[in-house]
Amino acid sequence: MVGTLPVPKYADQEKTQFATDRETGAKLYTITLFFMEEGRAEALKITVPETGLPDGLKPGVPVMPVELFATPWARIFNGSLSDGIAYRADRLDLMAPAAEAA
Repeated sequence: MVGTLPVPKYADQEKTQFATDRETGAKLYTITLFFMEEGRAEALKITVPETGLPDGLKPGVPVMPVELFATPWARIFNGSLSDGIAYRADRLDLMAPAAEAA
């Protein structure tokens, strides 16, 4: 389910240059999705190219990430280690809410 609207991803800290897909050149966006399963929920920030964002995205809309993959990362900044997992999807598909699907 969509948690927040997509926001542009930037290639620099000054936010003067958009991050782009290396293969297609499409602008990249970050969107927060809520993943719910078996009584628990997680918020995931996922990077999606502009070409993979369907019309009609708004908070609460159910979506399915397509070609979702995770990349672990780590860096040392000012002597401190930061690490995490970066999520990327080729596109988001809108899903019919359960009431409409029946």
